[in-house]
Amino acid sequence: MNTLAVLLASLVVASSVKAQMKIEPAEYRQADAVLEGFIAYDAGVTTPRPGVVIVHDYMGVSDYVKMRAEQIVKLGYVAFVADIYGKGVHPTSPEEASKQAGKFRRDIALMRARAQAAIDELKKRSVVDPKKVAAMGYCFGGGVALELARSGADIAGVISFHGSLNTPNPEDAKNIKGSVLVLHGADDPHVKAEVVHAFQEEMRNAKVDWQFVSYGGAVHAFTQTKAGNDPSKGAAYNALADQRSFEEMTRFLREIFSH
Repeated sequence: MNTLAVLLASLVVASSVKAQMKIEPAEYRQADAVLEGFIAYDAGVTTPRPGVVIVHDYMGVSDYVKMRAEQIVKLGYVAFVADIYGKGVHPTSPEEASKQAGKFRRDIALMRARAQAAIDELKKRSVVDPKKVAAMGYCFGGGVALELARSGADIAGVISFHGSLNTPNPEDAKNIKGSVLVLHGADDPHVKAEVVHAFQEEMRNAKVDWQFVSYGGAVHAFTQTKAGNDPSKGAAYNALADQRSFEEMTRFLREIFSH
């Protein structure tokens, strides 16, 4: 087959794969609250497959997490973008976002309940194997994923990308049922060294299956291009850390879903 034929064949395959990607709004509830996230999956696959809940950063459900959902689908899984804030709540400024995130950081029980609602909704879907579900999150969402694990959620594992590590209930780590992967900017000024140490001690004391990967030169929000490129501001994109953390996530998901 000549080079042109190979190229055309690859384009047909890529087009076919792209055409199978489905991203649909998903309205669900937690108690009386109406939540609206997204579910993404490959419609060309008919058998149930592992599912991953993705929790947004402090700006709420956005194109960023939808992009991450598409990446998860391309790895062979179903992705469910969770909505922690509630339907129609979309912060438009850092101040407003901090206010929304603060509400849940002050009410860990509510935070955990909102995350669990997404897990429950994902497990209901016929395209998902309910015995193979994980959660991951970015910044605020990373902290949510860790709190979900601490709640004793029946999931295979959680991943935190540059997320908050501290918790008012460190003893709850004993409830963690799955594996934990933390992907951290080694120079993140928002997560002090003593917080990192306390988190690692929390995991050790609870005998959790945990991994902690620090990326040198990376600060907060290292996976987000919109964070800019000035590390001195405390939050900045780092292409190498983004790539490495994605590869680490890929390996972790493959491992926990192989059981």
